[in-house]
Amino acid sequence: MLSRDEFVSRYGGVFEHSPFIAERAYDDGFVGDELTVDRVHTALVAIFRAASPEERLGVLRAHPDLAGRLAIAGELTEDSKKEQAGAGLDRLNAQEHDRFTELNTAYVEKFGFPFIIAVKGLNKDDILAAFEKRIGNTSDEEFETATAQVERIAFLRLETMLPGR
Repeated sequence: MLSRDEFVSRYGGVFEHSPFIAERAYDDGFVGDELTVDRVHTALVAIFRAASPEERLGVLRAHPDLAGRLAIAGELTEDSKKEQAGAGLDRLNAQEHDRFTELNTAYVEKFGFPFIIAVKGLNKDDILAAFEKRIGNTSDEEFETATAQVERIAFLRLETMLPGR
């Protein structure tokens, strides 16, 4: 069995810049000897869902803007960098970049956190379409949608780290 420090070191970044989720999962005994994608994901999601609304909002706010200033400055986490590159967001032309910047700004002003989407399997056009659709959501709808997307991102990250179900 992994020690607490080993577990947090390995899985503390699954939820972007939010190691408290892995810490609590370990401390609460949610994680046993058999570490599989489903088991670890279920444990981490349980902690995330049990967190206070402010903590969950903090997790949402820890995510970078898509194709935003952190990407341009090369300051994304390694996972975020790979995910955004996989969707082609590192190869936007000036017009596409301007559109992402415009949508990022409007979205954050409306909801108070960045637009979050699990980009694996999507391209920039898919992401823009989702962006333009979701910006019309209510705050409650978008909080739930973003929460589900964060959980999906965590699952996809765990799939690269652990054996299957």
